[in-house]
Amino acid sequence: MVTPNYGYEKRQKELAKKRKKEDKLKEKAQRKLGGPVGEEGAPEEGGDTPEADASATGDTPQP
Repeated sequence: MVTPNYGYEKRQKELAKKRKKEDKLKEKAQRKLGGPVGEEGAPEEGGDTPEADASATGDTPQP
């Protein structure tokens, strides 16, 4: 029978905790700067950029 690797489980839990803390700090910094933050850390409504407008119409942006 294989024994559980508690050290690996602990390390994974610590990494998840660290990642969550960093995400919270990034979101807090974004809020402080005044931008709304979505699930991916990007602004929720990104219609201000030409790339977003081009993707909505199906056209490719011209350089």
